Amino acid sequence: MKRSSRRLWPALLALAALLLLSGCFSRGGVGTQKGDVAPDFSLSTLDGGAQNLRDFRGHVVVLNFWASWCSPCRAEAPDMQVTYSELRDEGLVVLGVNQGEPRERVQDFVQEFGLTFPVLLDEGQAVARKYGVRAFPTTFVIDAQGVIREVVVGPLTRTAIYRQVEGLLE
Repeated sequence: MKRSSRRLWPALLALAALLLLSGCFSRGGVGTQKGDVAPDFSLSTLDGGAQNLRDFRGHVVVLNFWASWCSPCRAEAPDMQVTYSELRDEGLVVLGVNQGEPRERVQDFVQEFGLTFPVLLDEGQAVARKYGVRAFPTTFVIDAQGVIREVVVGPLTRTAIYRQVEGLLE
């Protein structure tokens, strides 16, 4: 190993340690985290309209990013629907955000699982990028003031969804 290379390694290691301690790698510089105000967005609905997140201020929102090809997404869809049906009168809103699939495929998924909550189309996945979604499903629990209270990567069961929202609905 050259002498100059041996002197470079300690400097590189010190820089990497500094970046890790500053949080640059853990947050990645993009996306949203627990405690952040949820960024607003407007996405197309299955019926061709548009829906904005800000329209649901004053409600607890379960913002769920999913895809029909994702097995864990398919597993959690029935629990999302049941929870929405049971808690919508208490102020719970579930928004399903599909990731770039054709409208017909999304509609088939909605019919297959009998989903009645709003399903939005993130055709270019710009909203997923804005939120820093890197895996499906990813769910953001947003309180009535628009603050992200929880971020869950992976499927949620009915019990887990209840645990996430119960204190926020009171």
